[in-house]
Amino acid sequence: MNVARNRSMLNFRTAVCLLLAAAFSLALLLVPDLCRADGASELYFNAESCYAQLKKDTAKMRMRHHWMRCINGFERAYRKDSRGPWAPASLYMTAVLYRDLSHYSGSSADRNLAGERFRQVIDRFPNSRYRGKASQALQELEVAARKPPKPKSSKPESRSPAASGAQSPKKKYLAADACYRKLQQSVSRQKYRHNWLKCIRQYEDVHRLDPEGPWAAAGLYKSGRLYWELYRWSKLDDDAAAARSAYDTIIADYHQSRYRARAQREIELHTELHRQIKPAAPPDKIAEITRTPKEEHRAAAPNTAQPSPTVPGGRPVTVENLRYWSNPSYTRVVIDATRETAYTHRLLKKDPSLGKPQRLYVDLKHSRLGERIQRTIPINDDLLIDARAGQFNTESVRVVVDIKSFETYKIFSLKDPFRIVIDVWGGEARQATRSPEQAEPGQGVKKRLPSGALARQLALGVSRIVIDPGHGGKDYGAPGYLKGVHEKRVVLQLARRLAKRLRSELNCEILLTRSGDRYLTLEERTAYANTKNADLFISLHTNAHRDRRAHGIETYFLNLATDDESIRVAAMENATSQKNISDLQTILNDLMQNAKINESSRLAGYVQTSIIGHLKKAGYKRIKNKGVKQAPFYVLLGARMPAILIETSFISNPTECKRLVSAKFQERFSEAVTAGVKKYIEATQSTALYRHPAGRYPGKSELTARQKSNS
Repeated sequence: MNVARNRSMLNFRTAVCLLLAAAFSLALLLVPDLCRADGASELYFNAESCYAQLKKDTAKMRMRHHWMRCINGFERAYRKDSRGPWAPASLYMTAVLYRDLSHYSGSSADRNLAGERFRQVIDRFPNSRYRGKASQALQELEVAARKPPKPKSSKPESRSPAASGAQSPKKKYLAADACYRKLQQSVSRQKYRHNWLKCIRQYEDVHRLDPEGPWAAAGLYKSGRLYWELYRWSKLDDDAAAARSAYDTIIADYHQSRYRARAQREIELHTELHRQIKPAAPPDKIAEITRTPKEEHRAAAPNTAQPSPTVPGGRPVTVENLRYWSNPSYTRVVIDATRETAYTHRLLKKDPSLGKPQRLYVDLKHSRLGERIQRTIPINDDLLIDARAGQFNTESVRVVVDIKSFETYKIFSLKDPFRIVIDVWGGEARQATRSPEQAEPGQGVKKRLPSGALARQLALGVSRIVIDPGHGGKDYGAPGYLKGVHEKRVVLQLARRLAKRLRSELNCEILLTRSGDRYLTLEERTAYANTKNADLFISLHTNAHRDRRAHGIETYFLNLATDDESIRVAAMENATSQKNISDLQTILNDLMQNAKINESSRLAGYVQTSIIGHLKKAGYKRIKNKGVKQAPFYVLLGARMPAILIETSFISNPTECKRLVSAKFQERFSEAVTAGVKKYIEATQSTALYRHPAGRYPGKSELTARQKSNS
């Protein structure tokens, strides 16, 4: 019965694709962009992003669990639709990662797994372009296997897990436990890093030997625990990050395991402890950081005899971190500091005589560089080369961004905690360019259209929507009237239902900023939507008030706040004070010159009207229409597409809290939002047909002339 139904659905989808191709004279190779299996592409791109980040960090490449996280991501993409267009690419990439991992692990088991995956690509996908790649890679692998083995490396990271392959996961786990108990009994042994890594590797091998088995999550959890205990000795952020990575893998891959809840508790606990631990590790033992001579020279700390810069009040301002997100046409760089401080910025011209590219720098006054900051982060996209941080003088830190090319940039700051955001955009022509890695599986690079191009040719205007469930992880959001109910869980449930409905009714690609209980900064959410070239951005939240009688639904778009209530809501969602919101409004005029304010306002209007109408029609009483409002939300700053924030209801109100946790209400709410988005698309469809090539809307006479010529 299910097989027959699947075949009928497949035939229906094929028929729709052929009709589209015939009606609009498009190449048949472009049609699968609309018809691909939901979710597989998202999983593939997430895994690809994981691999790209891994390749930039040689320290992580020496740790097995980072490789396994990316491999598991490609395997999930393959399992999502094992006969779809993304299947050969996903299977091929698992083979590539196992092959590259074998260079670090020295394991014949990893090489054998790579060869097995390459053979599966050849056998299962004979018509795919990945068949030729797999054949060539398999031949190279077999040639390399026939060469005499190299001498065994003395590095602990290069130990071969194949030697332990004869043991069962259970025996391996018990052996790792014995190693850990021995380590706990000797404080002197705990002072040396290699003793910790020895036990950690054994726990990681438990997960590697049988990733789907009953001992996998346990081994991964204990490896995270040991990395965290190692961090308390070493104070190295890499160790804390390794612990977090192991816990995140459990949360993402082992939903039924009892270790999932434990991993979530560990993350929440460690996030708080991470702030409290002061760097006091013995530098000659645990806190070993290997650098090349060039890196050592560039990362040299400032003279310790110099006085530490401070701000009024005596507290030092420390620049702690550099972060970035990018795609070919947009890059966001964030500078994290411990406290607000004054800053200046300047754009420098290219200097060919000194061999220096065009640069943008930001000087943070009364600041010092953090001891654990990564001083150079390689970016290497179409716009930027890298970002570098250094102690410019005794009173300031300078962050320099080396530029390849750009069209415009914006710099602004956010508070609680203080951070400086640098947004860099490329030209419109650059948006139509994709790297070979982003090409559609099964197609050549030249035939790949930019995101949304097919939908725009069909005058649909919207092909990719990003949904942002607010809060998450350590940020619980507003507490509900009902015990144990929190905003972060309610909006995630709503987001999943909304994504499912939008996919089925609009045939759009739907992405979620978070699909689990994960903490994301507000600037990271907008950056995600920008880097994914989203056409719409919808952020979901629940309202709250001290007065439990407060109720209603409202939809916001980014603009200057017009009333005190809007400022209150923005301050709550931004996790900052109402005074900071008032200060933020002074910089909004410049920021919003390129924002889609008018389109966001229209989208908010359609969605708000649809929500109120649908819920009343469904029989829900006391549905209060609080209308469409505007306020400066951090999560909407810098969005390059129509972006709205929906306050779905008051979680603090008894009636509305009970509705929000109801599956029936969540379905009705998702229907309503979907209907509003559809109306927005329909309203903009006719406009899209007559849009000027340069991007502006035609005048009345121009539009009338086109309509006559078309008729």
